[in-house]
Amino acid sequence: MAEAYLKATRLKLVFDHGMDEDNKPIFKSKTFQNVRRSADASELYEAAQAIGALSSQPLWAIERNDLSSIDEY
Repeated sequence: MAEAYLKATRLKLVFDHGMDEDNKPIFKSKTFQNVRRSADASELYEAAQAIGALSSQPLWAIERNDLSSIDEY
């Protein structure tokens, strides 16, 4: 039987940088690595809000990206 093991967690913040000349939205992101794997959604949300408050651009989205390996045991 195979099992998935959580190897790493990343927190990605996406910021709204306005519109381009074709009136399409511009988004830029910043990814933070080495996030505590056991962090729950509310902890990540609070951290993202605190970091986002330091930016001059509005925070558009918050993403959690988990990396897992699948092994047979």
